[in-house]
Amino acid sequence: MAVFVGAVVQGSVGFGLGLVAAPVLTMLDPGVMPGAMQVANMTLPLLTLAAEWRRVDWRGLGFAVLGRLPGSVVGAVIVVQVSVHTLGVFVGVMVLVAVGLTASALAVPRNGATIAGAGFLSGVTGTATGIGGPPIALVYQHAKGPQIRATLAMFFFLSAGQSLVLLAVVDRLPSRALVTGAALLVPMALGFAVSGPLRRYLDGGKVRTAVLAVAATSAAALIAQSLAT
Repeated sequence: MAVFVGAVVQGSVGFGLGLVAAPVLTMLDPGVMPGAMQVANMTLPLLTLAAEWRRVDWRGLGFAVLGRLPGSVVGAVIVVQVSVHTLGVFVGVMVLVAVGLTASALAVPRNGATIAGAGFLSGVTGTATGIGGPPIALVYQHAKGPQIRATLAMFFFLSAGQSLVLLAVVDRLPSRALVTGAALLVPMALGFAVSGPLRRYLDGGKVRTAVLAVAATSAAALIAQSLAT
Protein backbone atom coordinates (compact mmCIF):
# COMPACT_ATOMS: atom_id res chain seq x y z
CA MET A 1 0.00 0.00 0.00
CA ALA A 2 2.83 2.39 0.83
CA VAL A 3 4.52 1.75 -2.53
CA PHE A 4 1.18 2.14 -4.32
CA VAL A 5 0.49 5.49 -2.67
CA GLY A 6 4.06 6.64 -3.25
CA ALA A 7 3.83 5.72 -6.93
CA VAL A 8 0.57 7.67 -7.27
CA VAL A 9 2.25 10.74 -5.86
CA GLN A 10 5.49 10.41 -7.81
CA GLY A 11 3.58 9.84 -11.02
CA SER A 12 1.63 13.04 -10.32
CA VAL A 13 4.23 15.47 -8.99
CA GLY A 14 7.58 13.88 -9.93
CA PHE A 15 8.74 12.49 -6.57
CA GLY A 16 7.35 10.85 -3.46
CA LEU A 17 7.86 7.10 -3.81
CA GLY A 18 10.73 6.87 -1.33
CA LEU A 19 9.34 9.59 0.90
CA VAL A 20 6.16 7.58 1.51
CA ALA A 21 7.34 3.99 1.19
CA ALA A 22 10.84 3.94 2.72
CA PRO A 23 9.75 4.56 6.35
CA VAL A 24 7.09 1.86 6.12
CA LEU A 25 9.42 -0.69 4.50
CA THR A 26 12.16 0.03 7.02
CA MET A 27 9.71 -0.40 9.87
CA LEU A 28 8.31 -3.70 8.50
CA ASP A 29 11.57 -5.33 7.36
CA PRO A 30 14.75 -3.26 7.82
CA GLY A 31 16.87 -6.10 6.45
CA VAL A 32 15.72 -5.43 2.88
CA MET A 33 16.45 -1.72 3.02
CA PRO A 34 17.60 0.30 1.21
CA GLY A 35 18.08 -2.23 -1.61
CA ALA A 36 14.41 -3.09 -2.11
CA MET A 37 13.52 0.59 -2.31
CA GLN A 38 16.22 1.21 -4.89
CA VAL A 39 14.81 -1.49 -7.16
CA ALA A 40 11.51 0.37 -7.24
CA ASN A 41 13.30 3.73 -7.51
CA MET A 42 15.09 2.53 -10.65
CA THR A 43 12.00 1.05 -12.30
CA LEU A 44 9.28 3.67 -11.76
CA PRO A 45 11.15 6.45 -13.64
CA LEU A 46 11.10 4.35 -16.80
CA LEU A 47 7.30 4.64 -16.86
CA THR A 48 7.51 8.43 -16.64
CA LEU A 49 10.30 8.67 -19.21
CA ALA A 50 8.33 6.58 -21.69
CA ALA A 51 5.92 9.51 -22.02
CA GLU A 52 7.93 12.62 -21.11
CA TRP A 53 11.62 11.98 -21.87
CA ARG A 54 11.76 14.92 -24.29
CA ARG A 55 11.28 17.35 -21.38
CA VAL A 56 14.46 16.34 -19.50
CA ASP A 57 16.71 19.26 -18.50
CA TRP A 58 19.94 17.59 -19.64
CA ARG A 59 22.25 20.39 -18.48
CA GLY A 60 20.79 20.37 -14.97
CA LEU A 61 20.83 16.59 -14.95
CA GLY A 62 24.56 16.63 -15.62
CA PHE A 63 25.25 18.81 -12.58
CA ALA A 64 22.95 16.67 -10.41
CA VAL A 65 24.67 13.42 -11.40
CA LEU A 66 28.09 15.00 -10.90
CA GLY A 67 27.15 15.93 -7.35
CA ARG A 68 25.57 12.60 -6.63
CA LEU A 69 28.69 10.53 -7.31
CA PRO A 70 30.56 11.53 -4.11
CA GLY A 71 27.30 11.67 -2.17
CA SER A 72 26.59 8.05 -3.00
CA VAL A 73 29.96 7.00 -1.60
CA VAL A 74 29.18 8.80 1.67
CA GLY A 75 25.78 7.11 1.78
CA ALA A 76 27.35 3.68 1.25
CA VAL A 77 29.74 4.30 4.14
CA ILE A 78 26.79 5.21 6.37
CA VAL A 79 25.04 1.93 5.49
CA VAL A 80 28.16 -0.05 6.44
CA GLN A 81 28.96 1.79 9.66
CA VAL A 82 25.58 2.11 11.38
CA SER A 83 23.30 -0.54 12.91
CA VAL A 84 19.83 -1.37 11.59
CA HIS A 85 18.13 0.48 14.45
CA THR A 86 20.35 3.53 14.04
CA LEU A 87 19.61 3.44 10.34
CA GLY A 88 15.90 3.41 11.20
CA VAL A 89 16.31 6.61 13.22
CA PHE A 90 18.39 8.12 10.42
CA VAL A 91 15.71 7.30 7.83
CA GLY A 92 13.01 8.78 10.03
CA VAL A 93 14.93 11.98 10.71
CA MET A 94 15.80 12.42 7.02
CA VAL A 95 12.14 12.01 6.08
CA LEU A 96 11.05 14.59 8.67
CA VAL A 97 13.69 17.03 7.44
CA ALA A 98 12.60 16.43 3.85
CA VAL A 99 8.95 16.91 4.78
CA GLY A 100 9.71 20.16 6.56
CA LEU A 101 11.76 21.59 3.71
CA THR A 102 9.30 20.49 1.05
CA ALA A 103 6.25 21.75 2.95
CA SER A 104 7.90 25.13 3.53
CA ALA A 105 8.37 25.63 -0.23
CA LEU A 106 11.84 26.97 0.48
CA ALA A 107 12.97 29.19 -2.38
CA VAL A 108 16.17 27.70 -3.81
CA PRO A 109 17.82 29.27 -6.89
CA ARG A 110 18.36 26.82 -9.74
CA ASN A 111 21.93 26.96 -11.03
CA GLY A 112 24.86 24.59 -11.47
CA ALA A 113 26.06 24.95 -7.87
CA THR A 114 22.68 24.39 -6.22
CA ILE A 115 21.82 21.48 -8.51
CA ALA A 116 25.18 19.80 -7.83
CA GLY A 117 24.72 20.38 -4.09
CA ALA A 118 21.25 18.89 -4.22
CA GLY A 119 22.68 15.94 -6.15
CA PHE A 120 25.26 15.38 -3.41
CA LEU A 121 22.62 15.41 -0.64
CA SER A 122 20.42 13.14 -2.72
CA GLY A 123 23.32 10.72 -3.11
CA VAL A 124 23.86 10.56 0.65
CA THR A 125 20.23 10.09 1.65
CA GLY A 126 19.24 8.06 -1.42
CA THR A 127 21.97 5.47 -1.03
CA ALA A 128 21.65 5.23 2.75
CA THR A 129 17.86 5.30 3.05
CA GLY A 130 16.25 5.03 -0.40
CA ILE A 131 14.95 8.62 -0.13
CA GLY A 132 16.76 10.87 -2.58
CA GLY A 133 14.03 12.95 -4.19
CA PRO A 134 13.43 15.99 -1.96
CA PRO A 135 16.77 17.82 -2.46
CA ILE A 136 16.45 17.76 -6.26
CA ALA A 137 12.71 18.45 -6.14
CA LEU A 138 13.32 21.58 -4.05
CA VAL A 139 15.65 22.97 -6.70
CA TYR A 140 13.17 22.24 -9.49
CA GLN A 141 9.98 23.16 -7.64
CA HIS A 142 9.34 26.24 -9.82
CA ALA A 143 9.81 24.42 -13.14
CA LYS A 144 6.85 23.24 -15.21
CA GLY A 145 5.31 19.88 -14.32
CA PRO A 146 6.53 17.87 -17.34
CA GLN A 147 10.10 19.15 -16.92
CA ILE A 148 10.09 18.34 -13.20
CA ARG A 149 8.78 14.83 -13.74
CA ALA A 150 11.05 14.04 -16.69
CA THR A 151 14.25 15.44 -15.16
CA LEU A 152 13.65 13.82 -11.79
CA ALA A 153 12.76 10.54 -13.48
CA MET A 154 16.04 10.40 -15.40
CA PHE A 155 17.98 11.42 -12.28
CA PHE A 156 16.24 8.76 -10.15
CA PHE A 157 16.87 6.06 -12.75
CA LEU A 158 20.61 6.79 -12.93
CA SER A 159 20.87 7.36 -9.17
CA ALA A 160 19.13 4.16 -8.15
CA GLY A 161 21.30 2.12 -10.50
CA GLN A 162 24.40 3.74 -9.04
CA SER A 163 23.22 3.09 -5.48
CA LEU A 164 22.48 -0.58 -6.21
CA VAL A 165 26.00 -1.06 -7.56
CA LEU A 166 27.55 0.60 -4.50
CA LEU A 167 25.37 -1.41 -2.10
CA ALA A 168 26.49 -4.60 -3.84
CA VAL A 169 30.15 -3.52 -3.60
CA VAL A 170 29.89 -2.97 0.18
CA ASP A 171 27.93 -6.24 0.59
CA ARG A 172 24.66 -4.56 1.64
CA LEU A 173 22.47 -5.90 -1.16
CA PRO A 174 21.15 -9.34 -0.10
CA SER A 175 19.18 -11.39 -2.60
CA ARG A 176 16.11 -11.03 -0.36
CA ALA A 177 16.19 -7.26 -0.95
CA LEU A 178 16.14 -7.81 -4.71
CA VAL A 179 13.27 -10.29 -4.45
CA THR A 180 11.30 -7.90 -2.26
CA GLY A 181 12.00 -5.04 -4.64
CA ALA A 182 10.76 -7.15 -7.56
CA ALA A 183 7.54 -7.94 -5.67
CA LEU A 184 6.96 -4.23 -5.11
CA LEU A 185 6.91 -3.55 -8.85
CA VAL A 186 3.26 -4.66 -9.12
CA PRO A 187 1.78 -2.10 -6.67
CA MET A 188 4.23 0.45 -8.07
CA ALA A 189 2.91 -0.02 -11.62
CA LEU A 190 -0.69 0.13 -10.40
CA GLY A 191 0.01 3.35 -8.54
CA PHE A 192 1.58 4.93 -11.59
CA ALA A 193 -1.45 3.95 -13.69
CA VAL A 194 -3.76 5.67 -11.21
CA SER A 195 -1.60 8.82 -11.23
CA GLY A 196 -2.49 9.59 -14.85
CA PRO A 197 -6.05 10.80 -14.23
CA LEU A 198 -5.02 12.43 -10.94
CA ARG A 199 -2.32 14.42 -12.71
CA ARG A 200 -5.01 16.03 -14.84
CA TYR A 201 -7.72 16.56 -12.21
CA LEU A 202 -6.04 17.05 -8.83
CA ASP A 203 -4.09 19.99 -7.55
CA GLY A 204 -0.51 18.88 -6.91
CA GLY A 205 -0.23 20.98 -3.77
CA LYS A 206 -3.12 19.25 -2.06
CA VAL A 207 -1.90 15.81 -3.00
CA ARG A 208 1.57 16.65 -1.76
CA THR A 209 0.26 18.00 1.55
CA ALA A 210 -1.68 14.80 2.26
CA VAL A 211 1.27 12.60 1.37
CA LEU A 212 3.70 14.64 3.46
CA ALA A 213 1.39 14.18 6.44
CA VAL A 214 1.42 10.40 5.91
CA ALA A 215 5.19 10.40 5.44
CA ALA A 216 5.74 12.43 8.60
CA THR A 217 3.52 10.08 10.62
CA SER A 218 5.35 7.03 9.26
CA ALA A 219 8.72 8.61 10.01
CA ALA A 220 7.73 9.45 13.58
CA ALA A 221 6.52 5.89 14.13
CA LEU A 222 9.74 4.50 12.69
CA ILE A 223 11.88 6.68 14.96
CA ALA A 224 9.84 5.63 18.01
CA GLN A 225 10.12 1.94 17.13
CA SER A 226 13.87 2.16 16.45
CA LEU A 227 14.53 3.93 19.74
CA ALA A 228 12.41 1.44 21.69
CA THR A 229 14.21 -1.68 20.37
